[in-house]
Amino acid sequence: MKNLEAKFRLRSHAEAEARASALGYVRRATLNQRDTFFRVASGKLKLREENGIAVLIFYRRRESASLMLSDYEIVPVADPARMLRVLEDALGAIAVVEKVRTLMTRDNVRLHLDRVAKLGEFGEIEAVIADGDDPERSRGAVDEILAALGVAPPDLIDVSYFEMLAKP
Repeated sequence: MKNLEAKFRLRSHAEAEARASALGYVRRATLNQRDTFFRVASGKLKLREENGIAVLIFYRRRESASLMLSDYEIVPVADPARMLRVLEDALGAIAVVEKVRTLMTRDNVRLHLDRVAKLGEFGEIEAVIADGDDPERSRGAVDEILAALGVAPPDLIDVSYFEMLAKP
């Protein structure tokens, strides 16, 4: 699977939600997420525990102009505590990111309004790209929500939350 994404610092969670709603985005859920990242040779691997369920997510990102294009795989995890223990023993955990995420959607675009522990408030846009589809077909929708939220290209963040937490 692929997605075209952008991450940025939020000025106001409430204002961002109101502006997105005005464009037709609908609030789908409030998610309590705990992501544990593991040491891997390439890409990123995390165990996401979310509202009582868990998935293992592996992804690679590459720049696509001012946005990031990601290839990813998501696998459901039946026993999160055991999976966490096995991955910690085998690979070593390198970071834990805890956040409360407001999920909003419109068509194939997901807007995440995140409150990240120890970091603050951020927005993240993901346009889910169907197999064989050109990511450029979703760029207009991503650019539209970025403009509505007042996000300019210099405001975009090109690292993950765990990398932000690791910076001194």
